[in-house]
Amino acid sequence: MTINSLPKYFISRELSWIQFNERVLEEAQDTSNPLFERLKFAAIVSSNLDEFFMVRVGSLSDQITAKFDKKDSSGLTPIEQMKQIGIMVHRLVYDQFNCYNRSLKKGLKKEKVKFLKIGDLNEKQINYIENYYSKNIFPVLTPMVVNQSSPFPLISNKSLNIAVLLKDNNEENIFATIKAPSVFDRLVKVPDSDGIAFMFLEDIIKMHLGSLFSGHEIIDASCYRITRNADMALDEEGAEDLLEAIEESLKQRKWGKAVRLEIEKGMNSKLLGTLERELEISKEQEYVINGQIDLTFLMKMGRIKGYEKLVYKPIKPQFPKQFSKHNSIFEAIAEKDILLHHPYESFQPIVELVEQAAIDPNVLAIKHTLYRVSGKSPIIQALVKAAEMGKQVTVLVELKARFDESNNILWAKRLEESGCHVIYGLVGLKTHCKILLVVRREEDGIKRYVHMGTGNYNDVTAKLYTDIGLFTVNPYFGADASALFNMLSGNSKPTSLYKFSLAPLQLRDRFLQMILEEAENAKKGKEARIVAKVNSLVDMEIIEALFEASTAGVKIDLIVRGICCFKPGIPGLSENISVRSIVGRFLEHSRIFYFYNDGQEGIYLSSADWMTRNLDRRVELLFPIEDKKARNRIKEILEVSLLDTEKARILNKDGIYTRVDRRGKEQINSQEAFYDYVIGDDEGIKEKFHHMKEEWAENGFSPRVSEIINN
Repeated sequence: MTINSLPKYFISRELSWIQFNERVLEEAQDTSNPLFERLKFAAIVSSNLDEFFMVRVGSLSDQITAKFDKKDSSGLTPIEQMKQIGIMVHRLVYDQFNCYNRSLKKGLKKEKVKFLKIGDLNEKQINYIENYYSKNIFPVLTPMVVNQSSPFPLISNKSLNIAVLLKDNNEENIFATIKAPSVFDRLVKVPDSDGIAFMFLEDIIKMHLGSLFSGHEIIDASCYRITRNADMALDEEGAEDLLEAIEESLKQRKWGKAVRLEIEKGMNSKLLGTLERELEISKEQEYVINGQIDLTFLMKMGRIKGYEKLVYKPIKPQFPKQFSKHNSIFEAIAEKDILLHHPYESFQPIVELVEQAAIDPNVLAIKHTLYRVSGKSPIIQALVKAAEMGKQVTVLVELKARFDESNNILWAKRLEESGCHVIYGLVGLKTHCKILLVVRREEDGIKRYVHMGTGNYNDVTAKLYTDIGLFTVNPYFGADASALFNMLSGNSKPTSLYKFSLAPLQLRDRFLQMILEEAENAKKGKEARIVAKVNSLVDMEIIEALFEASTAGVKIDLIVRGICCFKPGIPGLSENISVRSIVGRFLEHSRIFYFYNDGQEGIYLSSADWMTRNLDRRVELLFPIEDKKARNRIKEILEVSLLDTEKARILNKDGIYTRVDRRGKEQINSQEAFYDYVIGDDEGIKEKFHHMKEEWAENGFSPRVSEIINN
């Protein structure tokens, strides 16, 4: 039985992604979460939907236009996928605004945080709004009337706009549009004697339409917003200058075909008809919003001072003790391998490695890959300083990191100006591996300090994403790191590698081989076990190998945060596979792979998910964890994640995610447990998971987690 003959056991990638956002919305609906954190989850759903429509729906739209009708693994054609997407997203948006209107806004009102409408304003507030509008907003606005001399304007992607229906003495049903200027905050704070009050920018503009269309009668006004196809193809082979080619593609992205139209509930039919005609939007692509369009403004609510009780209790990332007892970061790393688990442990040691390397006279070279960095990245500043001090600095800046292109172009130019040797990646591939190499001259010769991780070198997201990184001076890792950078700068294949497995060269084969070995051990009656933690599981060849391992008797536990394209627990196919997703305070981002390997446990970290793009179209890195303490810690991370009863959802054989049945189980929030561990509550963690610890000591990594969870 081939994998292609089993569509009923698979889930469409796009529909699985929507399921993930349903789980995010559940966190907004969960009243046990602090109110302002619930607002953030609702905002994340809106932000995620924007990217989904720009990329995934945009790509499907292109396939439909090209009359591409090949079915995906779940048996759906692009047209059928688009239909299902429409059904699921309309339901998701309905649930999102039901939560916003019935729960979140009521919660804010209870805390005396108000969103005012025109009819709510008292005289003092009206005077304030009038003054704010005339001094700030009015000079920036550009009202645009559509007539014979002025065609329908180009509406920019994701901009908030107001459609206005006008009439004058000569003509009725005149269409006009105004873009709400993004240079102002969406929420305008209004003086209020009881709590804190805001008014939406678009509502202020609506109050003053008469000042923009004098001589016209205003019949109706409603907000709208469009999302455009941003899945632009880039001809790297034909580009003489990759940087210029990407800059040009960014300009094109702004004006891709509209794939979604969000409209304010109650919009006049004549206004809507004009938008449908001019934007070439179908009814299926319309989303009627019962509230404020684009809830991403809720993301900023957590910054309001005086409401700290409505956000998560702050955590303080711990600076690892291994570094504190040494004079330099080089001494600490040279002593032994150091594993860091972010955001529970500080990202600062990575920054300090680059900063110390920049000024250390013994450092000869720094080589670094950068995929997404923050706007004021301290690592960039340190690399610039290193180059200015005459060190050999090589930086691969991945210009093709989607939606970070502009930021990466800016940094690439800055690094080049400082004297860094900047590489833009390999043609046809994205460089997604996370690695830093520092070459240092010491008394006993040249030593290479290496940091590798599962996440980006971004000091901001390191506080929001869970990732794991390793520092080492292991000479085999150093040799492999040098070979990797030579491949990136010289566009050549490494002749041999000691520890690394790289995509697109051998990583797919390495994963398949390790899965096959577990299956062979199971067939021989040996204990066989796979645990993997990834962001997405899409690749069909990997899935087929997991199915074969499952039927051979391998116990497989998968922690898949987002997309998972198959159904576990199917008798005779995936009955030995469990799949869970953890959605909590932090975005689960680490990629961990465990293979029992007949007792010779293989434990690996990677930059790669089990997706075709990661294995075939990106430069990715898989590396082993060899230090005993680090290995045990990663096993603990996997075990605790599998025991989570608070934030985990279990994927069942029907393709539906449900919360863990907590009856008879100790209540465990894995993310809280990890923080307790690093702040020093080591004994508490050991006590909580003593039964796991005992099994590790006796048998290595426990093969019985599935049984424990199910019981």
